[in-house]
Amino acid sequence: MPPPLRLFRAHPRCLRHYFDTSYDGDAPPAAASMADGAHLLGFSDEILLHILSHIPSTDLVLNVRRTCRKLAVLCLDKSLIHTVLLQKDYEASEDKVKQLVREIGREIQQLNMAGCYWLSGSTIEHVARCRGLVKVNLSGCRLTSLRLSKMLSVLQHLRSLAIDVSPGFDASQLSGECKATLSRVRELKQTLYTPSYGVVPCCTSLEKLLLYFEILDRTREGAILSGQLMVGQSNVPHYQNLRVFYARLAPGYINQEVVRLYLAVLSDRTPENLHAFLISVPGSFAESGATKNLLDSMARNVVLDALQLPKSWLNGSSLLQHMRFNNPFYFSFSRCTLSGGHLIQRVINGGKDLRSLASLNLSGCVHCLSPDSLLRKAEDDIDSGILETLVAACCNLRHLNLSAAHHHSSEGPGRHLCQLLARLRHLRSLSLPVCSVADSAPRADRAPAQPAMHAVPRGFGKKVRVGVQSCPGPFSSQAVPQPSSVFWSLLKNVPFLERLELIGSNFSSAMPRNEPAIRNSLPPCSRAQNVGDSEVAAIGQLAFLRHLTLAQLPSILTGSGLVSIGLQCQQLQSLSLANLGMMGKVVYMSALSDMLKHCKRLKDLRLEQPYFSANAQFFQALSQCSALQRLCLVSRSGTLQPEAVLAFMARCLHVVVCHMFTGESLTTCKSLQQSLLRSFQAERPALNVVIFPLLHEGLTDVIRDVPMVHLDEITLFKSRVAEEPPNLWW
Repeated sequence: MPPPLRLFRAHPRCLRHYFDTSYDGDAPPAAASMADGAHLLGFSDEILLHILSHIPSTDLVLNVRRTCRKLAVLCLDKSLIHTVLLQKDYEASEDKVKQLVREIGREIQQLNMAGCYWLSGSTIEHVARCRGLVKVNLSGCRLTSLRLSKMLSVLQHLRSLAIDVSPGFDASQLSGECKATLSRVRELKQTLYTPSYGVVPCCTSLEKLLLYFEILDRTREGAILSGQLMVGQSNVPHYQNLRVFYARLAPGYINQEVVRLYLAVLSDRTPENLHAFLISVPGSFAESGATKNLLDSMARNVVLDALQLPKSWLNGSSLLQHMRFNNPFYFSFSRCTLSGGHLIQRVINGGKDLRSLASLNLSGCVHCLSPDSLLRKAEDDIDSGILETLVAACCNLRHLNLSAAHHHSSEGPGRHLCQLLARLRHLRSLSLPVCSVADSAPRADRAPAQPAMHAVPRGFGKKVRVGVQSCPGPFSSQAVPQPSSVFWSLLKNVPFLERLELIGSNFSSAMPRNEPAIRNSLPPCSRAQNVGDSEVAAIGQLAFLRHLTLAQLPSILTGSGLVSIGLQCQQLQSLSLANLGMMGKVVYMSALSDMLKHCKRLKDLRLEQPYFSANAQFFQALSQCSALQRLCLVSRSGTLQPEAVLAFMARCLHVVVCHMFTGESLTTCKSLQQSLLRSFQAERPALNVVIFPLLHEGLTDVIRDVPMVHLDEITLFKSRVAEEPPNLWW
């Protein structure tokens, strides 16, 4: 299916050429006045409603509705105003939101304000005017327990709620009317920034519970937090009707302590209707007696269709053998030591039909495509028979993650990983290690690859030179996608791919998550040396590509493949590039500048590259990305030109996130940050600027102030394919 029609930013002055702005009549202009093409108002109401559905709600109600009589009626159609999305509507100011609620508040049934961190608490209170709300998402909004109580007290029809639980939250401040509303809520998403049950004990009818644990181990003052909660009869969660349980933990010991308290109730009595049980934990999470009881009870009493468990709960365990599944749609075994034999026998059940499976995450499962032996070395080949069985059984997969592992194909026709994955014609997102897409043998149409020069950072920027590779000219045949390449063939067979990630097996980002940024980087896999500009250029085949990540490709010589992507992937909205080519030198600057000139729909750019110079040339090219909203630059020993940054922000009027972590001094960073805020904060209510030295000891405290929506989506690097089940929440 082609992507939906995209309309420009709506405003009466912009629409005057396309719509009849007169109120004198309802009919569109005569055909004689439309010599330059069909008038938009000549389309049917159904088509116009589809077009209008892509306009932000604030523009739709406050601007477009006032252009003519026909639009005045259409813009208030129930299909447009029953669901209002303010998430990422960065131009939704305090006044606009208040006016929007005043005009259509009584008609709104679903309201998504997730990540509207720039709106004041008093503005958030206006949600109480939307008396007919059934579903509301207030994650990332300024919300106190008193304000929440006041709002929920009047929302008697509410059935779905998403909120943050911040320090100072006090459930005893919730009124009786508020608790009555919560007792009818069936879906709850709760992000915890402090040890608390939040409103879970009040939600006695819960069917879906999503928990995001973002609690830091220490306060700003350095005090250690406790994960203990006051446990009493009145604040024990009610899980008897639960169908979906999902918990995602940020790094930190205290997050694990708090989630254990939530799980303790489940271990006493496992809900009979539970069909999705997912816990995402970075690092190790030791089993306890309660969790063992929970897993045993689940194996006896429930039939699942979605499963994700901490790796330590699955490693060396026969748990999967006893779990029962019915038409599963999501599996995640990320970072588990699941062998290929276990994958086939215990998950796929010897080749059982799993056509219902839509999403599979095998990220970091280094043994999942190999036989039972766990003595596998990184350079060993995968077992193509295991992958073939997997592909045949899960033929309708839409999301597949095989990153963070070495998956090397052996010789033989039709046995390469790319050739087998090409059978998955329904794929929409795919994450692969760079070494997995290399041809298993040098091709006759290109010279043997020589080791690329790269540097392994040791301490403060020292480099180990591994080899030297000559750079061809910008018009070298290296930049031309070769039809005989297995990677080229894979992409040809999955033309509707919307998200693609090529991430080096040994890549780790320099951007920390609750830890210092100084770390040693592992050298790239030797097979990754065979993946260069030609393979990157092959990505240009993906006409519907929206999200692209390329990380740790050492053999990028000129970056000429990036230009092909910019020219042909016109739907591209987010781009993440990290450690391309030689680590001690940015070799692709010219090609990147040429690429950006063509990225007219690019909204997010994340660039991580040591020694990157964010100079006038870079920002001038980036200024041509007229839709750009968020920029994150991470560069150890990198530099920036403050004047160029200011000029760029003045030209790109939609940019609201400017995060730069480089090697510049603290004084330079603070001065630039203050200048940006002083110059643009007034006209851009959602502006979030963080300019800070990457290796400064205070970086952790700075990061904790970044709004979670930006920290999670662009500031931190991570694989996002099959990260969560499809359509988990909104």
